[in-house]
Amino acid sequence: MVIIKNPEQINGIRASSQLAAQTLKYALSLVRPGISTEEINKFTHKFIINNGAIPAPLNYEGFPKSICTSINNVVCHGIPSPKDILKNGDIINIDITTILHGYYGDVSATVGVDKISSETKLLIERTRTALTKAIAQLKPGRSLNKSVGVTIQNYLAPFGYSPVRELGGHGVGIHFHEDPFVFHYRHPDGDIILKPGMIFTIEPMVNASPNWHVTFDRSDGWTVRTRDGSLSCQFEHTILITPTGSEILTQL
Repeated sequence: MVIIKNPEQINGIRASSQLAAQTLKYALSLVRPGISTEEINKFTHKFIINNGAIPAPLNYEGFPKSICTSINNVVCHGIPSPKDILKNGDIINIDITTILHGYYGDVSATVGVDKISSETKLLIERTRTALTKAIAQLKPGRSLNKSVGVTIQNYLAPFGYSPVRELGGHGVGIHFHEDPFVFHYRHPDGDIILKPGMIFTIEPMVNASPNWHVTFDRSDGWTVRTRDGSLSCQFEHTILITPTGSEILTQL
């Protein structure tokens, strides 16, 4: 059931989303060759706590860390580790979710580590553009899947990229994960009509190949990787549907 948020809830979710965005900016500033994802997690955890919030991923269904750090062919849910040392040419997605006064804000972005190839730069730029184009389509009365899934797939297909299908965006705000499920590709089922007060994430995970299939790491229960080993890139925002369009709650 999709939760239509009231003004008090919207203000609380907006505040948490702004903190999530500030936290992401801080976490990304730590990215450099030689730093471990465990160090990024440690410093970012402290930043969240010092701002009066709670890192939502920590202990969520057993997840052991405060943020997700997904490197190269890791699609999402990468677990920070002292063994994962960033090096020149890597890309990393950092995913932040904060709980501030009981409300959730969710955001992520991918950046390159020092110098990356021109092809990798294009993957990052195009994934960010796919998210931007989808957000631009949001408006009350419109179909969620046509606005998001169709827009993203149509934009990415000519580049030979594929949005991951096993995972998607989700409602957020009162809980970490709520309805609706947000498809990032054309899908005929489970569609809804957008209404003011809906809040959800759009977070396309884009593989740099036509192969959208992924594998789930059984050893840790969380890490998701591209099946063919190709790079994967992701950007995410928390979005509010307004009476006239939408508001990016995680936009600084």
